[in-house]
Amino acid sequence: MRRSDAKVMNRADLTRRLVAKLANEEAVIGGIGNTHFDLWAAGQRSHNFYMLGSMGLAAPIALGTAIAQPQRKVFCLEGDGSLLMQLGSLGTIATVNPKNLTVIVWDNAAYQITGGQPTLTGSTVDLVAMAKGAGLARAAWAKDESHFEALVDAALANDGPMFIGARTGNDPPAGVTERDANKIRTRFMEAMLGGSSRA
Repeated sequence: MRRSDAKVMNRADLTRRLVAKLANEEAVIGGIGNTHFDLWAAGQRSHNFYMLGSMGLAAPIALGTAIAQPQRKVFCLEGDGSLLMQLGSLGTIATVNPKNLTVIVWDNAAYQITGGQPTLTGSTVDLVAMAKGAGLARAAWAKDESHFEALVDAALANDGPMFIGARTGNDPPAGVTERDANKIRTRFMEAMLGGSSRA
């Protein structure tokens, strides 16, 4: 399926659908801006890492988490603009081949948080095709909400790595994360060492 065939969905709604399926202390790395704002609003979990000011680094951090915690499912939530800055991470993920990692990209074809400037996905770039080209064979566009949920279920039940593309609109974020980097980091590190999943 091509990007143009996918339904445009609400980013915050999809984030809530994902979080509702997390029952085994899965780690979630939320990229900068609205991506992690929606993750925060979906329910604060100490197993969530909310990135502040590190554009393009959600996938590398998620990969590191997946390597360090091979028994734990890890989800990376990233925007199209941020992923475009770090496309090399897709090839690295494919080469390392972590069975517990799923990358989800919210693709609204815009740098929404900085003023809505267009990204390349609105013209020629298909991130799912690029993920496949990088070696991530289990890469797909979510056709609609129910298909997105089915893809998440597959990621939870099977080995990865997996890449899910979701077309999203330019809806405002569902909330705003507390901006205490020390607290976010400490809480996440403690959770990875066996702490509580809710904070």
